[in-house]
Amino acid sequence: MSYEKTEQFPKDFLWGASTSAYQVEGAWDEDGKGPSVIDMANVVAGTTDIKVTSDHYHHYKQDVKLFSELGLKAYRFSIAWTRIYPQGDGEINMKGIEFYNNLINELLAYGIVPIVTMYHFDLPYALAEKGGWSNRATVNAFADFSKTLFEYFGDRVNYWLTINEQNMMILHGDALGTSSCTDVENPLQDLYQQNHHMLLAQAKAMVLCHEMLPAAKIGPAPNISSIYPASSKPEDVLAANNCSAIRNWLYLDMAVYGRYNNIAWSFLKLRNALPDIADGDMAVMAAAKPDFIAFNYYSTQTVAASTGKDDKNSTGDQQIVVGEEGMYKGASNPNLSVNEFGWEIDPVGFRNTFREIYERYALPLIVTENGLGAFDKVEQDGSINDDYRIEYLAQHIEQIQLAVNDGVEVFGYCPWSAIDLVSTHQGCSKRYGFIHVNRDEFDLKDLQRSKKKSFYWYQDLINSQGC
Repeated sequence: MSYEKTEQFPKDFLWGASTSAYQVEGAWDEDGKGPSVIDMANVVAGTTDIKVTSDHYHHYKQDVKLFSELGLKAYRFSIAWTRIYPQGDGEINMKGIEFYNNLINELLAYGIVPIVTMYHFDLPYALAEKGGWSNRATVNAFADFSKTLFEYFGDRVNYWLTINEQNMMILHGDALGTSSCTDVENPLQDLYQQNHHMLLAQAKAMVLCHEMLPAAKIGPAPNISSIYPASSKPEDVLAANNCSAIRNWLYLDMAVYGRYNNIAWSFLKLRNALPDIADGDMAVMAAAKPDFIAFNYYSTQTVAASTGKDDKNSTGDQQIVVGEEGMYKGASNPNLSVNEFGWEIDPVGFRNTFREIYERYALPLIVTENGLGAFDKVEQDGSINDDYRIEYLAQHIEQIQLAVNDGVEVFGYCPWSAIDLVSTHQGCSKRYGFIHVNRDEFDLKDLQRSKKKSFYWYQDLINSQGC
């Protein structure tokens, strides 16, 4: 469907940008913060750890001032669970409360709307030692954590995201440092027991939010992408349907409808991996009604019919399909270009993903990650000419406009990332930000902030309301 004229973005559209606590804050053990599973995970060889990252913890005032100059209407960030509860539960760390109070107040002073992610991969290590998400007690710990956030910050935060990319934690937990370390008889069943507990924790948080903060809005934040069949063969089309159910709809069907997706449930039953569901769980799920759906998008994925046990392959990268025997296997898409990290680039697939989500759930949508990682080059004059990032973002924003023309309700766009941070797989060398941070993998230098070419481009785009 093509249009002679595209709809303009509404005046109250939330032009923003995103980060996460463990990737940008640093100060990993300061002011009472406890260790998370990310803090304790093995670092990819040749890359930095996350002890300092961009040191946003000590530079937040400078950074927020730059966000304001950039023109951001919203800033999506996460709260580190172990800054609030160093052991995951128990005693509150008031220094952590103080930091996020200060950050939120600074954002509001510049007229920037805070969008808070409650959990972005960084499970408290103390809870992980007790079984992590395999242990049902973690559900209540998360509910208590969410209640604390609502109590201390709910008077100023009106947009809440529950769990960032829960589907990626389940499908790529080893790569993200979020898998359970417990030896179990049926690892797949344990994995989807963890998933069930996360879904239950999310539901409890949504119910609490609506009870405690009637004016606030809350929603899930999975990584969603359209899945293409490798060909028009019926078997490949069926494989794409299987993959969509396991990768996408399992998570959103539960969040929105309070029920398990039938294809995903059949897959788990076939694998003897059905989760144990306690009395009352499904009632809590059904009572939890999200106000919107946030989603992260980098590219689409392509799959073909399963051919056997060699289907389940993974490089550890979230953008690479993890095949499932008897269900689907990953395939490349010859119609798409790739970036320097092998990620396929598909702006039109972005529009299609919007349409699929909205047709299925009819809830307002906000994009909470979308961006291009690259090895940016600093010129002799200090400039960073990241035209490749501008091109990527411009192509995707154009597709948001077309999705709006299609009748999709979109209220915000927060690309990854506001400022350079530490990438999950490539350390700080793989950069995403509009703002450059002067450091290398193992040389912190002066951590000076500077504006990339994309900073000025995004600033102009926001000022012109996306025109």
